[in-house]
Amino acid sequence: MIKADKIWIDGKLVAFDDAKVHVLTHALHYGVGVFEGIRAYKTADGRSAVFRLKEHVQRLYDSAHIVLMEIPVPPERLEQACVEVLKANKLDAGYLRPLAFFGAGAMGVGAGATNPVQVMVAAWPWGAYLSEEGLKKGIRAKVSSFTRMHVNVNMVRAKVSGQYVNSFLATREAAMAGYEEAILLDTEGYVAEGSGENIFIVKNGVLQTPPLSAPVLAGITRDSVLRIAKDLGVPVKEEKFTRDSMYLADELFMTGTAAEVTPVREVDNRRIGKGEPGPITKRIQDTYFKAVRGEEPRYREWLTPY
Repeated sequence: MIKADKIWIDGKLVAFDDAKVHVLTHALHYGVGVFEGIRAYKTADGRSAVFRLKEHVQRLYDSAHIVLMEIPVPPERLEQACVEVLKANKLDAGYLRPLAFFGAGAMGVGAGATNPVQVMVAAWPWGAYLSEEGLKKGIRAKVSSFTRMHVNVNMVRAKVSGQYVNSFLATREAAMAGYEEAILLDTEGYVAEGSGENIFIVKNGVLQTPPLSAPVLAGITRDSVLRIAKDLGVPVKEEKFTRDSMYLADELFMTGTAAEVTPVREVDNRRIGKGEPGPITKRIQDTYFKAVRGEEPRYREWLTPY
């Protein structure tokens, strides 16, 4: 069970066990909440820093705007709250979870728009999302029988709580079949993303990822990897690709705040490349971890020290 000393909720730090909401909270019934996942790292100079804090907080407010939600505190205050929670829990590295949601009041699908918007930030220690071994050797993934929803069904620029039922079902299906992660196709049959990650393939030295016109989240780690690849001189294409193109890739990896840069060595019992992290994946992964730990001066603007 996740445990911490303090959680920031509705403007104040409270004890972990006192961070409660009512059982008639609208978001609990209808899923209208927006959230972020943010990581803080111990940096090479012995300090700590949050990775791309401003971008994550801005995306939270963008998500809220999409679902017609007014977050009752300004973005700058929420950025401060993130740092406060890390300090209050004495975390020199960890995972942050900001969440804004329609609270208790009126019930009914649309009635909750009149309810108060509650905001919280939690933090806890969290290691490699898909395991340390997965980061080093790569994971096994399965193309899910569940499809990523159409862009007019799923608001793809928003991280909305209720939309992640789709990801939950795909993840559970993959785990029950013995795989570490799921890969979802879009409604046209093209590769979309993982349950909580963007997907990249490498073929003949070219890095490729689905475009943002597809039903994929505009991942902040995705954006970081695209810049890193450019800086490393790796050619990049943002284009759709098919499931069998994925099978035939030389390399494959997933990106996300939780997953970081995780290689995929096998999909649907097909070995990817040599069945191990490839050279471009390794270069990008190595540069990414240097960036989050403050070891790459060109990416220092991504870090918010605390």
